[in-house]
Amino acid sequence: MKRIFCFAAGMVSLSATAAISTQAGTSGTLTADQIIERNIAARGGLDAWRSVGTLTMSGTLEAGGKKNTALPFVLKLKRSNKSRLEIKFADQMAVQVYDGTQGWKVRPFLGRNEVEPYTAAESKAAESWQELDGPLIDHANKGTRVSLVGEEAVEGRRAYKLKLTLKSGEERHLWVDAANFLEVKTDGEPRKMDGKLRNVAIYYRDYKAEQGLNVPHTFETVVEGFKQAQPHKMSIERVTVNPPLDDKLFTRPELPVAKASIQQGR
Repeated sequence: MKRIFCFAAGMVSLSATAAISTQAGTSGTLTADQIIERNIAARGGLDAWRSVGTLTMSGTLEAGGKKNTALPFVLKLKRSNKSRLEIKFADQMAVQVYDGTQGWKVRPFLGRNEVEPYTAAESKAAESWQELDGPLIDHANKGTRVSLVGEEAVEGRRAYKLKLTLKSGEERHLWVDAANFLEVKTDGEPRKMDGKLRNVAIYYRDYKAEQGLNVPHTFETVVEGFKQAQPHKMSIERVTVNPPLDDKLFTRPELPVAKASIQQGR
């Protein structure tokens, strides 16, 4: 359950921030800025995404293990860089909150019915995770350089591989489908398994229109090169664009966390 909580937090990475470095790719066809321009259009357009101030997604995520139980969750996002993730597990509520600067978590499933601050590593990761409009929307204002690495096949489809160098200096990769220009894969946070640090990939699937925006409704996290690791899926059942979200939702959570809004979000 601890691992799935980290996985769900990683899914907040609908969001990585990016800006563009204009250069021709190794394919000799499209440049990085042309790919980004087409991606933004495919996802609904720059103006449409700029009009989004809040976003709520709810559905289920897989807990892993032999039963691989589907756990209900609600993810709430608000500019700038605010997020609240609620996961219901065995009549208990796990909560993870980030206010744009600092974060907290409540993990009763580990026997810790207390509010814990983010670790330094979690805070660092949250800074690059928590924007609601995706890696390439409004890229010029987000402080990251983007270059085209080349082309690779992703699940049998031709895709452009982009390198994102975040403002912090951290590097990530993002793959964009060469036919429909939607994101199909991104780097996740590496995990140490079987004594080795393993690369992690997050796949974006099942795009659907939500009030003029094109939003993925399935995310799958896979530990690459380690077949023993079970993939985890997050399935989005409902998306709400610009719901009213009070800033108090993104402050240090109170105990008990019985007032969480799992039922309201579904």
